[in-house]
Amino acid sequence: MAKITKTQFVKLQKKHVTDARIGEALGVTRQAVHQLRKKLGIDSAVSTNRDRNAAIVQAYAAGEPGTSIAERYNLSVSHTYRVINAAKDKAKRAVNKSVAKAVAKKVAAKKAAEKKTTVKKTVVKKKTGAKKKKKRNS
Repeated sequence: MAKITKTQFVKLQKKHVTDARIGEALGVTRQAVHQLRKKLGIDSAVSTNRDRNAAIVQAYAAGEPGTSIAERYNLSVSHTYRVINAAKDKAKRAVNKSVAKAVAKKVAAKKAAEKKTTVKKTVVKKKTGAKKKKKRNS
């Protein structure tokens, strides 16, 4: 690969966005582009999508229609709704995970309580059995 300056790489990144597309343009692998980007100290263009996606979800939650959000961020309407639905799915998974943890804690606590009661019962049985033996020997 020919030497590329930081400014040239930034221009390529703005034009092609992903490492894979930059690699296709330069005739190298995505991994080679990734290594060069890290060497030059340039963040991935995709990393800024998190902030953009959060803003999209916030705007939609505030009642703004998906079409106007898509226009503002220069995205297709379907991609905008994909971002919104992905955020909803992520929120559902987080809720389901926390519910599963809470249920697991309750089950573990119930098992621990059952274990304590069975231990108490066996101790009581052993003590009463020992008393009976003493009475028989007397």
